[in-house]
Amino acid sequence: MINKENKLIKSVATISATLGFVLLLGTTQMARAADKLSIALPGVPPVFSTAFIYTAKGAGFYKKYGLDVRLRPFNSGVAAAKAVVSGAVDMSLSPTAPVARMVSNAGVPLVGIHGMEKPDWVIGSMDPSKNKCSDLKGQAVGVDSPRGARWINLQNMVRPCKLMPDKNIKTVNLSSNVGSAMVAGQLKFGVLHLDDVPVIERESGKKLTIVAEIEKASPGTHYLMVVTTKKTMANRRDVLVRATAAHIEAIRYMYDPKNNKAVAGYAKATGRKLGDAQNAVKIFTDFNYWPNGHVGLNAKRLARTIKIQVIVGKKSKGKGGIKPGKKPVSIAALTDASIFAEAIALVNKRK
Repeated sequence: MINKENKLIKSVATISATLGFVLLLGTTQMARAADKLSIALPGVPPVFSTAFIYTAKGAGFYKKYGLDVRLRPFNSGVAAAKAVVSGAVDMSLSPTAPVARMVSNAGVPLVGIHGMEKPDWVIGSMDPSKNKCSDLKGQAVGVDSPRGARWINLQNMVRPCKLMPDKNIKTVNLSSNVGSAMVAGQLKFGVLHLDDVPVIERESGKKLTIVAEIEKASPGTHYLMVVTTKKTMANRRDVLVRATAAHIEAIRYMYDPKNNKAVAGYAKATGRKLGDAQNAVKIFTDFNYWPNGHVGLNAKRLARTIKIQVIVGKKSKGKGGIKPGKKPVSIAALTDASIFAEAIALVNKRK
């Protein structure tokens, strides 16, 4: 009887051990099954626009959709887009204007699948007596990189007073560190995001003067897109749909005020202190900066952005903007909203 009981105990132990091994193996295989995805981000440290991507990672939305995501900061959104073209990364967050220029001039196979429509750029001055567009003539202005997002928006904001970056305005390339240089007294002028302003004022102890605002100087332009290549869309469509679903959920999460502190914590990689990051989340959600529940590819804004790049190309004789003689990319060729449509359907299905 005792022998039978011992055999039964051994059998149960063997089954339990085997079951445990199977479960462990299954868990390991599930972990390994997470699809890898790489995303290039603008700025070193990344600009605060990327908070939705850091939230998708930190709050577990990528994991929810079976993704293992690697984030790679680049000096500018233009450099990030070039990394997508080269195949070094799968997608990037990049400014719409230079992407439209790259596609039009060189035929690069970039496609925007999700966008941030409203640019928030301003030109700030540490000298209250230098408060007009014309005061920038001959001055040094902080930007990200040559023909990067800040450079292009400087160009757009000074066009009304007939000035041109690197012609009658000097530019200083600082990636996303323009505000820090202004606080340190190294620069009087810089192209800034809205969330840069309160940080500069607090750290410098000085009031920042706004010289120009993009929505007044050049209204109705389109700001940023999540871009990938046509090849990646063809080969990794399901991964892109799941990544976009994660972004949709992350942005929805960010607009809930009770998540403000958590989002600020996820966005620490942008270099903002917790309190500044919390203020930035409120500034940008009040501004409706991140597209909450829609694709963010407004046709009028896209058309306006492409048109300006054509004008700039003619005025600069091809040195900036879309080169004369090159056919401007159409909105249909530049964007594809179908990934987002599938993603939001997936989000609704997972509710």
